[in-house]
Amino acid sequence: MDLLEYQGKQLFARHDVAVPSGKVAQEVEQAVAAAEEIGYPCAIKAQVLIGGRGKAGGIKIAKNADEAREAAEAIIGMDISGPRGEGPFRVDQVWIEGGSDIESEYYASVILDRSEKKTLVMLSTTGGMNVEEIAEKDPEALVRRHVDPNGEFGVSEATELVEAAGVPADHVPATADLLVKLHAAYEAEDATLIEVNPLVVTKSGEIVALDSKVTIDPSALFRHPELEELSSAMHDDPQEAMAAERGLTYVKLDGDIGILGNGAGLCMSTLDVVAQAGGSPANFLDAGGGSKAEAIVDALEVISSDPKVKAILFNIFGGITRCDEVAGGIIEASKKVGLEVPLVVRLDGTNSEEGLAMLADAGLEDLHVEGTMLGAAAKVVELAEAGS
Repeated sequence: MDLLEYQGKQLFARHDVAVPSGKVAQEVEQAVAAAEEIGYPCAIKAQVLIGGRGKAGGIKIAKNADEAREAAEAIIGMDISGPRGEGPFRVDQVWIEGGSDIESEYYASVILDRSEKKTLVMLSTTGGMNVEEIAEKDPEALVRRHVDPNGEFGVSEATELVEAAGVPADHVPATADLLVKLHAAYEAEDATLIEVNPLVVTKSGEIVALDSKVTIDPSALFRHPELEELSSAMHDDPQEAMAAERGLTYVKLDGDIGILGNGAGLCMSTLDVVAQAGGSPANFLDAGGGSKAEAIVDALEVISSDPKVKAILFNIFGGITRCDEVAGGIIEASKKVGLEVPLVVRLDGTNSEEGLAMLADAGLEDLHVEGTMLGAAAKVVELAEAGS
């Protein structure tokens, strides 16, 4: 589960990581009142789960009440797309933050390195750029240290990393202390990522987290009721919110073909085959093993609600899942949802013959049955291109 910037900073504050003073607001007048309370200059920052907000006009500096109102009016309600085409995401709230007297900017992160099965702590004195840019422009500027699962990351380990990164001597103790606190927060909150970019050194020598990017392991939310309460409000994307409400595993992508499969491996394979056929998936939804008709109806409602979707591919292999149950869900959904895009179905496995017979008898419009995954992928790509 990804946290919004202000939620990440609130988490940081609970672990004694210094953050600028700030307030969240959903309305223009709330934002102006918050700016008046915090003082000028202040930043009005869109709260959405993507990067590149500043370049998209989602971060503005206000020097007085008139500028704060103008900035809030411009940002609240705007749509922001990410640098890689994510979104657009509607801005429903802003974070009003006091200004910082910045001397220098660093990059810091604590992340789960899955390949090494260890926590990885990274630091660079080149802040303000994303980690890929830092690694590309000056690989030696990004210092990395793994933390053994049975070891610790204390002051001595952090100090060694900070010195290796080239942090000036007078800032080493405070920077090392902050890294220790970030790592402690990462461990305590069951995070898989904590990133601060930029981590700033103020002219008074204070080390402050000027931004936050935090991802919490969703499987550990039962240990964090205060975070679990946030999960229902964490979906800027309407399809993601709908899927979460119905307990479905859904991932939004950038193309125009909706994909539903049963099981993560089959979903991943279907994405690859559709791409191989020249298509671009708009999303994929894993209905899981043992999918019942009701789950299929829910899944089709979620996928078809995305206006980018031009065609939908159902790729079902019946093991625990019964293909006649899936067929029943498709028939019910076509009546309930009123599908307006073509649907390609490939059913194989348990009760597939019964399921295919049910679909044939239903006589659904714009339903196309294919016997193989490759054939289904080619057909859905053809239909999506025809509907573009």
